[in-house]
Amino acid sequence: MALHYPRKTSRIKKVRKMGFRARMSTKAGRKIINRRRSLGRKRLTTI
Repeated sequence: MALHYPRKTSRIKKVRKMGFRARMSTKAGRKIINRRRSLGRKRLTTI
């Protein structure tokens, strides 16, 4: 049986949904960024 190859998401779509500016635009997103800052994460967002 062949392995299923997952769909390749568009980088632009990903940035618009999960990027830094997208996170900062909502209250919940800012909460995520601040939580990651407090943990000392090197990268705050996936993109």
